[in-house]
Amino acid sequence: MLPVVLPGSLATGATALAALASPWWWAAAVPLLLFTLVAVHDLVQRRHSVLRNYPLLGHLRFLLEALRPELQQYFVERNFDGRPFDRDTRSIVYQRAKGTDAEEPFGTELDLYRTGGEYLTPSMAPRPVPTGVPRVRVGGPECTRPYDMALLNVSAMSFGSLSAPAVVALNTGARLGGFAHDTGEGGLSEYHLGPGGDLVWEIGTGYFGCRTDEGDFDARQFAEKAAHEQVKCVSLKISQGAKPGIGGVLPGSKVNAEIARVRGVPEGRTVISPPFHRVYSTPRELVRFLARMRELAGGKPVGFKLCVGSRREFLAVCKAMLEEDSAPDFIVVDGAEGGTGAAPLEFADHVGLPLGEGLMTVHNALVGVGLRDRIRIGAGGKVATGSDLVKRLLQGADYTNAARAMMFAIGCIQAQRCHTNTCPVGVATQDERRARAIDVPDKSQRVRRYQEATVRSALQIMAAMGVDEPRDLHPHMLLQRVNPHTVRSYAELHDWLTPGELITSAPSGWASDWEAADPDRFAR
Repeated sequence: MLPVVLPGSLATGATALAALASPWWWAAAVPLLLFTLVAVHDLVQRRHSVLRNYPLLGHLRFLLEALRPELQQYFVERNFDGRPFDRDTRSIVYQRAKGTDAEEPFGTELDLYRTGGEYLTPSMAPRPVPTGVPRVRVGGPECTRPYDMALLNVSAMSFGSLSAPAVVALNTGARLGGFAHDTGEGGLSEYHLGPGGDLVWEIGTGYFGCRTDEGDFDARQFAEKAAHEQVKCVSLKISQGAKPGIGGVLPGSKVNAEIARVRGVPEGRTVISPPFHRVYSTPRELVRFLARMRELAGGKPVGFKLCVGSRREFLAVCKAMLEEDSAPDFIVVDGAEGGTGAAPLEFADHVGLPLGEGLMTVHNALVGVGLRDRIRIGAGGKVATGSDLVKRLLQGADYTNAARAMMFAIGCIQAQRCHTNTCPVGVATQDERRARAIDVPDKSQRVRRYQEATVRSALQIMAAMGVDEPRDLHPHMLLQRVNPHTVRSYAELHDWLTPGELITSAPSGWASDWEAADPDRFAR
């Protein structure tokens, strides 16, 4: 039988049909078609100039930009120069949280001759490391229910900013380790109360958890919740480190039924935290309101938190304390380098005093007016290691708080997506699918181990310095290199007032601010 020969056009069509039937043809054609459509869209769109000039290729820029933080963190930065926390610091927290040795071989990678470097001074007669763990008694003469604070505690982080499992893990760790957990200003939730850890209830400008429908402070709700046995102290947040002087906005889309119940706000409605408090407008009113809070809280310790700015304004509060014969039981100084959530870059970079300067300002002011013995000072802002803790005690603190280091302990990888609800490890998100990554029993033990090991490290450093307990630390034990050839102690670099010196004869560096400070107005 002779073969059938088809005309040329029919043969070509048959070949085309055979090609269309092949999966390989579609595997190549579909991506090319999609690329063509994307390229056409890039050429006609008007939003991105790069894509109009470089269709398709321009998307590579956006991809690399999205990957830049991870590439920087994992492949570019050195062990000691990353920001906000370097790899060495993160590694110490991870290792201590896991219960492994936080030690490094072959010496330091730091340049010990760099200007600004700080050094703790060891003694030729070191002391034995104490077997007990020091506590700080918080509660002045007006306080009837004082609290013994640990040297390192969980700093303020709200439910809503952190996931429910993260809050539970932190509070369970605080219970296991015997230290305090600051609630943040987002209200007193069941996740704070359920595990049984000691709490510092923080009240912000939104008065979440104790607010009226109009957004004012509700004394009845406050007294009822402050009576919880777990609430050991109450703190009025005036400002915070990363964004002092501004409030916040929680979009209505994020105000679900649970957050609405905890914060005492309508579900689904945008909530605005104003930058200022309604309960006071002068230093004197602030002092009186703190006294009222203590009374409503049944005599529990009451204090306030601030990122220090104007020394004159803080001195005005000190004058109000003297004239009213009333003072808070504690003051928490939040450094400008602090902050776990989102903040405008200009505020994070340029507004507020760093923790060291803020601490020394508050400490010296209270010493100068003779109130330091009755007011305890807490410090928060990049406290992560034992040496951080010791330095803050030398600069005037009685105890410290840590936020981001505690987040590291429960798995944070410094992805810096806290404000996007896409935290890859479930710490700073309300996405239940992501939050399920946190195994509460495991992470709570990590919080306990991290806190315990860090306090133990601080005690070891103090023993090496010849110090038996924190109150024996003094500014001359901390040195700073001021230029390549000169080292000075903190005792030499900064003014340190003597008890009552501002009242009797204010030194020249403080005289003008002390004279201008007015207990009846916040004057700059």
